[in-house]
Amino acid sequence: MKPSRPSMHAILEAQVQMLATTRRPKTVKCYRYCAHNFLAYLHTTFPHLHKLSQLRRDPHLLAWFRFLCQQYPSPGNRTRHLHLLTVRRLLRDLVNQGHPVTPDLIRHEDFPPPDHYLPKPLSLEEDQRLQQQLRLIDTLQVNALRLMRATGIRISECINLPLDCLQQISELQVALRVPLGKLHSERLVPVDEETQRVVARMVELDALTPVPEYESQAFLLPRYWQPVTWYKVLHNTLRDMARTAGCTGRVNPHRLRHSFATEMVRLGVSLPALMQMMGHRDIRMTLRYVEVVQLDLQREFHRAREKTASLYSIPQLPVLSTTVPARVDLATIRQAIVGTHRALQLLQPQLEDKARRKLRRLAQRLLNIDHELDHLTPK
Repeated sequence: MKPSRPSMHAILEAQVQMLATTRRPKTVKCYRYCAHNFLAYLHTTFPHLHKLSQLRRDPHLLAWFRFLCQQYPSPGNRTRHLHLLTVRRLLRDLVNQGHPVTPDLIRHEDFPPPDHYLPKPLSLEEDQRLQQQLRLIDTLQVNALRLMRATGIRISECINLPLDCLQQISELQVALRVPLGKLHSERLVPVDEETQRVVARMVELDALTPVPEYESQAFLLPRYWQPVTWYKVLHNTLRDMARTAGCTGRVNPHRLRHSFATEMVRLGVSLPALMQMMGHRDIRMTLRYVEVVQLDLQREFHRAREKTASLYSIPQLPVLSTTVPARVDLATIRQAIVGTHRALQLLQPQLEDKARRKLRRLAQRLLNIDHELDHLTPK
């Protein structure tokens, strides 16, 4: 008897297991979930499809695309994008490994347009009220929220902070050492004296918390609760604090991260520096966290206009005498033209667009005159 060939489910499951060697468990779980839904749809809609070699873009994949759009309630573009991305990765890996799968089943044009959401920082007034409210309560979870607001770290990073998370950079500079997190990278976030006191207070409260001997005590937030429980505790605590402070809308820990990024930009931190502080790999992701309102635009515009005078100094030309000098030659005239042309160039950045264009034309006329004088200069 010929050995039975593995089913589509077995092949995709084996491919997901291979990804488990390099991906996080949560990512592997997502791949398995999307692959299971894809195969469940094929089994229901195309019951005679048993081999991956029979898989075709039309009708199988195109019908699956329509199915994702026609579900009720309809999944968002982000969810559909995730399903297409994970299934395409699995199918491409199978093609590269020599499986009889038709290449290019899922193409770039099949992906829905990405959703662009506005940043969600707290307003300046709500942010100040919330921080004042957090200073009134001296518990471990409230101090953890204060630390997240002061450094912009993620909630998962805060839960996994070690006791010795503060690192001395120099005699007067201290940074928060954020451990490996979402993007598999460590980073150092500068902190001020108030944030250092918050961390010191968390260490004190941690020492007062009874923890079983078999539990690890090396974390800033003790492990008498599971990390999943800490997520819930911090979310609920922030919700109650925000309600007491009179904040409107849903306030979650990630909005503290948005508020931190917006505050740093308003204080003058450059985007490349903010990207390092936030732990991003792409500056476009940093821009999603920053809210730039009209007041910020007006402030930056007038600040730039004030700096123009210092950046472009206008040389003072000597006042020409009304009397005719004793000796006038072409070289003297050409030197005066060159000096005037240089002065007009320095003046252009301070003028409006219309005046700048006129000044540019006048400067060009001076160059034309100088060019004509060049023909009159004796060789």
